[in-house]
Amino acid sequence: MKYLIVIEPTATGFSAYSPDLPGCVATGATRQECESEMREAIDFHLEGLREEGASIPQPETSAAYVEVG
Repeated sequence: MKYLIVIEPTATGFSAYSPDLPGCVATGATRQECESEMREAIDFHLEGLREEGASIPQPETSAAYVEVG
């Protein structure tokens, strides 16, 4: 499965979250590190949901850029 992640710069590096997986977040000093950490966070999050017997959310969120001005 592919989940959309949003990566944002912070004062100390980068942070990321997935709109389809509330509470699943990660940080990193670089964008690449943050993305890698987020991949691990998603794996961990989904593993926890499976262990609890909860349903796995299907990826539904999409993103697009719009040109203005």
